[in-house]
Amino acid sequence: MTEPRAQAAQAGAHTNARTGADAGSPLDDHGVVYFGNGWAGENRTSSHHVALRLARRMPVLYVDSPGMRAPSASGRDFKRALRKLLDTLRPPNEVAPGLWHCTVPQLPLRRLPGVDAFNRAFGRWAVRRALRRVGIRRRLSWFVVPHPGFLAGKLDETLCVYYCIDDYAAHPGVDAEDIAARDAALSRRADLQFVAPPALLDAKRALNPNTVFAPHGVDADLFARAQDPATDVPAAARDLPRPVVGYIGSLHSWIDVELIEWLALQRPQWSFLLVGHAHVPLDGLRARPNVHLAGAQPYPSLAGWAKAFDAAIIPYRLNRQVANANPLKLREYLAAGLPVVSVRNPEIEKFSDLVRIADGRDDFLAALDAAVTDHTPQAIAARMAAVADQTWDARVDAVLRAVEARLGADAATSSSFSSSPRPRPE
Repeated sequence: MTEPRAQAAQAGAHTNARTGADAGSPLDDHGVVYFGNGWAGENRTSSHHVALRLARRMPVLYVDSPGMRAPSASGRDFKRALRKLLDTLRPPNEVAPGLWHCTVPQLPLRRLPGVDAFNRAFGRWAVRRALRRVGIRRRLSWFVVPHPGFLAGKLDETLCVYYCIDDYAAHPGVDAEDIAARDAALSRRADLQFVAPPALLDAKRALNPNTVFAPHGVDADLFARAQDPATDVPAAARDLPRPVVGYIGSLHSWIDVELIEWLALQRPQWSFLLVGHAHVPLDGLRARPNVHLAGAQPYPSLAGWAKAFDAAIIPYRLNRQVANANPLKLREYLAAGLPVVSVRNPEIEKFSDLVRIADGRDDFLAALDAAVTDHTPQAIAARMAAVADQTWDARVDAVLRAVEARLGADAATSSSFSSSPRPRPE
């Protein structure tokens, strides 16, 4: 197997052969140190999609940085924390062509004396060590999460990017005041900031004028397979009584589990198929004979599960986190051609001509009654066409054009300063 340093050099050598690259780009000879959500998490997020596409253009070191949420006393959290600590001792591992992964955990109890100083010193040392192992010398820093933001500007990077995809201070289990402060500090520090949730855009622009709206993309080709006759429906979903109401995604505290229970109670002859890892107790759902919990499934298989659905739901709780969310599953459902029933938020309302938006339980149920029969070829085609040009490839190409423009402008400014005649002494 090729050594990491040699692999990174080879990746940089053929940058211009990669998707979206132009000869003479300011990104030539650069790599990325990328601070993202957990690489091995049960759910594929925008953090993964963007990193994989960046790696087609330049070498990427993907840094897991656990520690935003304080661990619970559960055995699962303890095992996860131990695994992350051990991962720190391992060299970066190539998980995809041009993309290396490492783990640099933080102690989450930042308000205790000395913890923040330890995180800063250890984080900088560990990340620099990993960059040396991979061989990325010229680099951009790219933050998708705010809590490692203290490293912004500390890694000898050419440019610092904050790619904000969520209102992290609204997440359950975090120190909201601390994470909000770190999020704001990173927004101010970034040379260029991208924002996915439209509800956060104005506030982010107030912190940093170099802010660009960058909505989520979709793996349109993958989810379009839900309409392909050749796509197999997984055996666990193949013979469910119809109609089948489906959900794809992790089951967190911001999912209105009680709403799903109520819907299943109101339509006992229907099947409710939930595909994703459960992070909360689901005793009520498990007690319903018409609710089927498939658990987490491999990402490439999701089109097959979506093919089993007659309608798809977005059953969020109405809280601050949801108000500021830009749900990936919205575009994934539409790319699969599925009728969608959802609660209301600013991003979902942009698709109100294609999505049934419900206010309250009775409204949600009535919308589902209509959605489960909405399968005309024209309706399916319209849903798929609405997101066909919003692919992750297109989104990342647009983001990289903005990065290139900023790098080019910075280089021109630097050149003008260096070429200006020095004042002559009197």
